[in-house]
Amino acid sequence: MASIRNFSIIAHIDHGKSTLADRLIQATGMVSVREFRDQILDFMDLERERGITIKSQTITLPYTDKSGNSHFLNLIDTPGHADFSYEVSRALASCEGVLLIVDASQGVQAQTLANLYMAMEHDLAVIPIINKIDLITADIESTKEQIENELGLDTEDILLCSAKEGTGIEDIFEAIVARIPSPEKKTEEPLKALIFDAHYDSFRGAIVHCRITEGTVTPGDSIRLFSTEAVHKVEETGLFQIHRKPTENLSAGEVGYIIAGIKKLGDVRIGDTITLDSRPADKPLAGFKPAKSVVFSSIYPMFTDEYQMLRETLEKYELNDASLTYQKCSSAALGQGFRCGFLGLLHLEIFQQRLEREYDQAIIMTVPSVQYEFVLKDGEQLTIDNPQYYPDPSHIQKTAEPYIKASLLFPDRYMGAVMKLCLSRRGSNPRTSYPTPGRIELIIDMPLAEAIYDFYDTLKTFTQGYGSFDYDIIENRESDLVRLDILINAEKVDALSMIIHRDRAREWGVRICDRLKDEIPRHQFKIAIQGAIGGQIISRSTISPYRKDVTAKLYGGDVTRKQKLLKKQKKGKKRMKMVGAVMIPQSAFVAVLKTEKE
Repeated sequence: MASIRNFSIIAHIDHGKSTLADRLIQATGMVSVREFRDQILDFMDLERERGITIKSQTITLPYTDKSGNSHFLNLIDTPGHADFSYEVSRALASCEGVLLIVDASQGVQAQTLANLYMAMEHDLAVIPIINKIDLITADIESTKEQIENELGLDTEDILLCSAKEGTGIEDIFEAIVARIPSPEKKTEEPLKALIFDAHYDSFRGAIVHCRITEGTVTPGDSIRLFSTEAVHKVEETGLFQIHRKPTENLSAGEVGYIIAGIKKLGDVRIGDTITLDSRPADKPLAGFKPAKSVVFSSIYPMFTDEYQMLRETLEKYELNDASLTYQKCSSAALGQGFRCGFLGLLHLEIFQQRLEREYDQAIIMTVPSVQYEFVLKDGEQLTIDNPQYYPDPSHIQKTAEPYIKASLLFPDRYMGAVMKLCLSRRGSNPRTSYPTPGRIELIIDMPLAEAIYDFYDTLKTFTQGYGSFDYDIIENRESDLVRLDILINAEKVDALSMIIHRDRAREWGVRICDRLKDEIPRHQFKIAIQGAIGGQIISRSTISPYRKDVTAKLYGGDVTRKQKLLKKQKKGKKRMKMVGAVMIPQSAFVAVLKTEKE
């Protein structure tokens, strides 16, 4: 037990977490030079391209210290985005210490603080490390001051390293062994194992990543999951060492995997507790929360005859992502589809890209929305995330929407632009602080619906890539919400409807009408595109018809002949408009989601 150390690496996005993990793995000789590749713990192409960890991984590193003592260092990697903060908290609950990485050129940022507070809540040993000291722009002294002033950590404890160059790696190993405590010995207690992650194997089913806090689990044992009361028989236990390495058992303090013939990933809940069916623990480990969807969007196949294929694709995808929720829905314009729930914006974006890349599935997504609360005059309370179920306005007493506490960190020269952006998104109660000279942290309350659309991209544009954004959902607040409908030739297109604040409805109505005008092809008759709230039209664009020159055959004569032909054409156009259907191309639905015209 004294030789085991369980630790995580936490950092802001792009501060070098995955690169440091690579160097630690290389230094212990876990992989040969031929097998090694950058970001070795990131298995998805998407993770490597974007430089973020989406699905956390675990690895047991064998290490011999300067005194010749052997150790097993369990590195529990964590996802690097606010959407997956619950998964990060469960990973930290499995550790005794963390390596806190700070970029020498960028300093302390929003997520550095958030992750440190989370580590402190779990009472973990913190080893601060300044990374990227090889960069020309590295300002080590200033970064040390930030760590001392903002994080309250002692500068004498700070380690310096360059994960890219491999300098300072030995010092980090020695600090892990010296400063992070070994786990407590509780092997005789009833089994308690914390599930901090899981992944799906097409041959073995769900593979559970867990930290054994008390007791021992051995192949052949019957285990019970606390949240579902489901009982499974353990087929295999083992450690993660790039590849799975089976062991005789897992006992208190160890981190590894359990294979127990669990068919679906959805049956395994992150944060749940495993115990033995024959000798159960009296209560589960604290901190379990079911995954809660925050952002919702409907998806439809690009072609209606591909609905069955999309359904099968979602069933396969769900095996690898237990956080996704979906149910059937339908649209008059787009046919059969699914209403999906996501943990946040990044989760939605990754879902869309993985469907296209890994499953070759082209889809149309509706405008993302959040869960709104409605209180009706008869006292009934409704929670709605789909504009189709918006209640009759005459029955609504009050409406509320979720608010977030947004934390933005950026150079002070962009203060005016960022504040203008936040206020345009209905931000309120701004608080500013100056963590270091030249950098501002802005805390502001904002409706979640305003942040899910294109807020992060716009912030990056305004700050030339230097701005960072993190958020926490705080509460539901009363708002004046309306349903914006889009009418094409006086017919409502339900796939384009959205629930929106009344003050932003006109702006969105104009934007959508203009986009659709550019995307819908001209017909033989005039097409009116209108934005409406109930019976009130708030925006309009008109697509002019193709016009045949019926007077071309005339060469002089009385003007009444010309008027007679134009009158006849007008009647024909009117009749055509009544019976003719407007063809809305699939690109029109996609265009509505784009930030700017391309």
